[in-house]
Amino acid sequence: MRTRRTIPVLVGCCLLLVAGSPAAAADVSSPDPGGIPPLTDDRGRTLTLRGWNVEDKSNRGEQALSAITEKHFRDMRAKGFNFARLLIFWDDLEPRQGRYSQTYLRKAERILDWAERYGIQVLIDAHQDVFGPAFGHRGIPEWATRTDGLPFTPHPDDWFSEYFEPAVQRAFTHLYEDEDLRDAQARMWRVLADRFEHHPAVLGYDLINEPMGELRTGEDLPTAARRIERDQLTPMYNRLADAVRSADDDNWVFVEPTPIVGEGVPTGLGKVKDPKVVYAPHFYNAAMEAGADYDPAAGWIESYEAAVTAYPKEQKIPVVVGEWGPLNNSLPNMPRFYREALTSLHRYSSGWAGYVWCYGTGYCAVDGRGRFRTNKEQTAAPYAAAVAGRVGADAYDPATGTYGLEYRASRRPDATEISLPPSAAGWRIAVDGPAWTSTRTVAAGRSCLVRVLARPGARITVTVTVGVTPRTPG
Repeated sequence: MRTRRTIPVLVGCCLLLVAGSPAAAADVSSPDPGGIPPLTDDRGRTLTLRGWNVEDKSNRGEQALSAITEKHFRDMRAKGFNFARLLIFWDDLEPRQGRYSQTYLRKAERILDWAERYGIQVLIDAHQDVFGPAFGHRGIPEWATRTDGLPFTPHPDDWFSEYFEPAVQRAFTHLYEDEDLRDAQARMWRVLADRFEHHPAVLGYDLINEPMGELRTGEDLPTAARRIERDQLTPMYNRLADAVRSADDDNWVFVEPTPIVGEGVPTGLGKVKDPKVVYAPHFYNAAMEAGADYDPAAGWIESYEAAVTAYPKEQKIPVVVGEWGPLNNSLPNMPRFYREALTSLHRYSSGWAGYVWCYGTGYCAVDGRGRFRTNKEQTAAPYAAAVAGRVGADAYDPATGTYGLEYRASRRPDATEISLPPSAAGWRIAVDGPAWTSTRTVAAGRSCLVRVLARPGARITVTVTVGVTPRTPG
């Protein structure tokens, strides 16, 4: 089995200057996964993924993926992120049945090359919104859309409600149940896995974004979601995992529940029979998506965490949250939302991808000048990108600007990697135990990937504190 380069080996720090205020993040305590295993690389290191979705939903055909540039990855890395969820659309990949666009694959490969250059690991996501272009969105090709003549009425002011239109619901049923469409979806994944199996930036494959289905008469939404997950999504994921494995036996496969999990409804997914499965729910609240402020008294984060952790505990698989982040991030309670959300995510997940890395308004992470939009600066904080050993404690306290990592080094010598975002005051790094570190200080305004090499089996404590002690002249 080949050894994946999860992050390029860097001695010293990135020399990318970023203007802005000191890094801030949630008060994150030591992880207590309660039986959820961590994500690991091929060297056995415990991984933490912090990053953003990267997309081009506007352009199609010859212009597809043109909105994604090298700047996206350079800027993400400069702010300390190491992960991107790349949206790929089946309707662009296979616009005519059986005709796969080599131009689209080359463009996707160029994006992966940029990610590799900046040490960003990529999850390739087969994305769909409201099924696909037959309903004015992106995803499943029109030639694979069957509606049995049922009606569809657009809802431009509430696009998510379009999932409940009869034609859209029937299209999902045909995708799950019609043998020729099953085979076409599997072939699509074989094409992607065969093309990108050996690309160093690729971490895994998200088999379908936010899958939905058809409600039966008299069924409420939670009941329907659990049935769809149990009877249609579970077999689909097993089929698609087999398709991926026919070309790629190394990368992770990511599986999602229906979006209904966002309302605190446990998934009905069954076992996906693959040795490298990641559970990849999304973290959205319907009220906040409609523009409401965060309501701490509603207990939504608590109910979501309880619901979303049951399945990975049972299946003993890692969790990576594939999308999260409210549309209106500047409402009065949003500072608290980001603190509490990041704290919760750290408790049970191996990482997350915020939605979305773009330069503007709405969901965009940063503005046109590349500065974090209100409250989103909390997503940039120190973290252990890869730990060569067993993690004992892993915590960042934004109030003091202190990050701490405790671990017992593995028996095989390897590097632990700690990612530090830019801070206006810089960083100091201290190591307690028999270990060597690539740097002890990070200058103001610079991100850094700190490498720690420890004596095998040793107990190591790494402490990172905001602020660089000035040198004494002479």
